[in-house]
Amino acid sequence: MEFISNSEQKTGELAARLAKSLQPGDVVFLNGPLGAGKSVFARALIRALTDEPELDVPSPTFTLLQTYDCNKGIIWHFDLYRIKDSEEVYEIGWEEALYDGINLIEWPERLESLAPTDRLDIILSQNSEQKEQAEQRTITMIPKGTWKDRDLKDL
Repeated sequence: MEFISNSEQKTGELAARLAKSLQPGDVVFLNGPLGAGKSVFARALIRALTDEPELDVPSPTFTLLQTYDCNKGIIWHFDLYRIKDSEEVYEIGWEEALYDGINLIEWPERLESLAPTDRLDIILSQNSEQKEQAEQRTITMIPKGTWKDRDLKDL
C-alpha cells in the first residue's frame, strides 16, 4: 500500500488512522533516511493511541526508548540509531516490549536477525529535493507475516 503525503499534517492523519488498528503485541517498523518523517509519523501515532493530541513525544534518539500508556497497553517507541550491536536491545526491555506492547521501531535494520517476522514495515521517503516539494513523502506500508492477514484497506 502506498500513500502520498504533502505535509506533516497529512502524515499525522495517516498515522492516526493506523493507530485505530493497532493491538498489544503489534510491531511497526519505521524505515527511511534522516529527515524522512519517521519521528513525525511516530509522534502522531502515539498521540492518537494515547488520545492526547498535545502530548510531548520527544524522539528517543538519545534515550533509545520512550514508553507511553494508552488504553491498549504500553506503547514502546524505540530509536535504534545509536546502537552498535543488535543484542543491546535486550538491555532496554526488548523481550518485555514484544510480549504485550505496541512497538514502534525507528532504524529497525539495527535489529538484524532479531527482527520479528510478524510486523508492518513502513517506508518513508522524500519525493523531491526541490524546495516547493520538500514536504512531499511517499509512505509505503508492507505487511509481513501475520500482518498479511489484516485488513488495512480503510487507511
